[in-house]
Amino acid sequence: MTEPGRSARAGVPERPTLDGIEDTWARRWQDDGTYAFDRTKTRADVYSIDTPPPTVSGELHMGHVFSYTHTDTVARFQRMRGRTVFYPMGWDDNGLPTERRVQNVYGVRCDPTLPYDPHWQPPAAPVDDAARKNPTPISRRNFVELCGTLTVVDEQAFEALWRRLGLSVDWSLTYTTIGRAARVASQRAFLRNLARGEAYQAEAPTLWDVGFATAVAQAELEDRERPGAYHRLRFAGPGGREVLIDTTRPELLPACVALVCHPDDERYADLVGAVVRTPVFGVAVPVRAHPLADPAKGTGVAMVCTFGDLTDVTWWRELQLDTRVVIGRDGRLLPEPPAGVPAGPYAALAGQTVAGARRAVVGLLADAGDLVGEPRPVVHPVKFYEKGDRPLEIVSTRQWYLRNGGRDAGLRAELLARGGELNWVPGHMRSRYEHWVGGLTGDWLVSRQRFFGVPVPVWYRLDDTGEPDFAHPLTPDESALPVDPSGEPPPGYDESLRGLPGGFVGDPDVLDTWATSSLTPQIVGGWETDPDLFGRVFPMDLRPQGQEIIRTWLFATVARAHLEHGVLPWRDAVLSGWILDPDRKKMAKSKGNVVTPMALLKQYGSDAVRYWAASGRPGMDLAFDPAQIRVGRRLATKLLNASRFALGLGAADALRAPYDSSSSARLTPRRDLELSATQPLDTAMLAELSGVVATATSAFDAYDHTAALQATESFFWRFCDDYIELVKERAYGTGPGADSARAALATALSVQLRLFAPVLPFVTEEVWSWWRYGSVHRAPWPTTYEVDRAIGGAADAGLLRLASDALGQVRRAKSERKQSMKAEVPLAEALGPADLLDRLTLVADDVRAAGRIGRLDLLPGRAPELVIACAV
Repeated sequence: MTEPGRSARAGVPERPTLDGIEDTWARRWQDDGTYAFDRTKTRADVYSIDTPPPTVSGELHMGHVFSYTHTDTVARFQRMRGRTVFYPMGWDDNGLPTERRVQNVYGVRCDPTLPYDPHWQPPAAPVDDAARKNPTPISRRNFVELCGTLTVVDEQAFEALWRRLGLSVDWSLTYTTIGRAARVASQRAFLRNLARGEAYQAEAPTLWDVGFATAVAQAELEDRERPGAYHRLRFAGPGGREVLIDTTRPELLPACVALVCHPDDERYADLVGAVVRTPVFGVAVPVRAHPLADPAKGTGVAMVCTFGDLTDVTWWRELQLDTRVVIGRDGRLLPEPPAGVPAGPYAALAGQTVAGARRAVVGLLADAGDLVGEPRPVVHPVKFYEKGDRPLEIVSTRQWYLRNGGRDAGLRAELLARGGELNWVPGHMRSRYEHWVGGLTGDWLVSRQRFFGVPVPVWYRLDDTGEPDFAHPLTPDESALPVDPSGEPPPGYDESLRGLPGGFVGDPDVLDTWATSSLTPQIVGGWETDPDLFGRVFPMDLRPQGQEIIRTWLFATVARAHLEHGVLPWRDAVLSGWILDPDRKKMAKSKGNVVTPMALLKQYGSDAVRYWAASGRPGMDLAFDPAQIRVGRRLATKLLNASRFALGLGAADALRAPYDSSSSARLTPRRDLELSATQPLDTAMLAELSGVVATATSAFDAYDHTAALQATESFFWRFCDDYIELVKERAYGTGPGADSARAALATALSVQLRLFAPVLPFVTEEVWSWWRYGSVHRAPWPTTYEVDRAIGGAADAGLLRLASDALGQVRRAKSERKQSMKAEVPLAEALGPADLLDRLTLVADDVRAAGRIGRLDLLPGRAPELVIACAV
């Protein structure tokens, strides 16, 4: 009995279609455990991938499809090469993006002072802009629960899309960065960093995002061009001398602590060491020299404020200047002036936003006659948190830091050496790592003043006056992890002592999301919780990721593995390029030019979208082009139909059961059923295919899926358009010639399906199922030995191209005369060098049959190259 819709011959359907194959095979792969990781294998047999956990804060876009398809081609190739592939999927669901999404979806904000309300329910319908502008305050616990609820919904949508795309992930290995395993690993690593002196706490100037009300790290900064204005201010120098400075931040005048000039600037040499007075406020400030002052910028002398930018911090620290803080954590000027600043003029600034204070100071300067000329407009880079929408300020806060080489030359050298050990694809990406590490100016700030994240696992004793002892934090035992100091007491304390003198207080902060994501190899590998698994997968083989997060995710993961394990976390790092819109601009949600993939997957099919994605090499940008997706659809359709045709020619009979199906995990060739290709055209085709196998294999080994696809696709079209046409009449016959054609067709189809399988998993699996046992994705990767073994005689790889050229000329002659390709050609003459025509003789019968040529005369020496003259 045969299945409905399939012919009796090899189970080939009468009307093959691409429609619906994604759902069919996604279910089959899941039910059969096709991509399940086999943890009985030794480390040498494992290929482990540190898959990027996408941020769960909205929709996936074509940029995700682009890079994750690349990784999937690697996983599928390595699996077919005989490795058991450790291919997990994670969801990066803690941190600011999730909090912002919850705030926007539900119109809420977290207020840690509010008590938990177990009966609170979020709004049932989507909220409007008014609700977002006036969000409902809820307790921290209610807010965290709401974050957890929304991320589950988003993660289900993400998984559905990844399954539709055909990622060969082992879904039993899924994790989240807020899940228990991640919290345990993150807190354990932090406690060990603390015990070794690599984590420390300090009160220091901190980059602060006013909108999110949290500190941010150097790695999370980005410069954005913003309009501003230079204001020239007049300071009063000794002996009535005027000292002019240019600034774009006049509102920081009350925070001024010094003026700075370059040590070699002769214009101000006599002022170094002297004192000047600020305009409006009349505060005495010293003039100092420092090499970071730029004589060519502005007037050559700069105003040092605490704090306007990172250079101010450097000057403040290295010159040991006073501190006059005027901007608070809310982004407004503090209600009281700093010590030494007169309250009278400051009263106009107290409580103002930065913009409001700027206008007020400019007015005061103008009234005092100390604003020289008109403000000069300028567009200049301003530092932002990469996920924020307001310029960063610098405020003094107490934070946790992790040593990363920013202030330790020895550690920096070690981390640079680790970068040298790593195999970078493409190689030039290594310079970005080295530039980042070499330019670090401080340690990694890992604490955040947020809510939905991994809590910093420490408490502090309170002295008799209720002040916390920050120098001696209380820590839990690793066996108690994970802990939440905001809701649990430290060892040896009762909850009733929280906040009381002589009691304790929990650290209110959470760890930076990168402090958890930098441990993805440890989290998914079962570090300390599953030593057997960890020993089989760590260090991992591959880290695929975006180039823009080399400074965050890649560097941080290298640093954590170096500090904890003394090794690289993986052997290879493959960096993806960017997806560009039709205007050649990078696609980004912030720019509003992203394309979401689900509609395209449904319209063209997943294989077509994957084909487009595979057209871009690692590190290279790729334009989003629906035309290229349509090309992929055409290729998948051709593969379906050409396979059906080849099987109908008898390929299935030549090698009906080539694999022993006794083991579903690995299929082995059955040599007792093999036939060989003996005819010149057949051996020529296989010889050329052998070269394609070598090229594709080398390309995949080098993570160049694009080159592998190009070589395979180029051969496939010639196989379809020329070889099948040349051989089909012979294949329909009987005898050695027919057996040779069928053997060649069987080998070529089997090999090409496997060569395409990493990029086009659905259509290749569909065709494979018509005549093969098991899954094509568990079949062995083709080898040149396999192809060469099917060649039963001498092979001249160029004969296929020669025959294709001859047939092509016959087709052109018919086309020029507006004749059907089925039209008979009574006579054709082949002109060319004698040696070329001698080779053509070997395939002449197939050329005559394909071209419907009655007689083919060979006329040596009549032309310098092959020319076919037809009497049509």
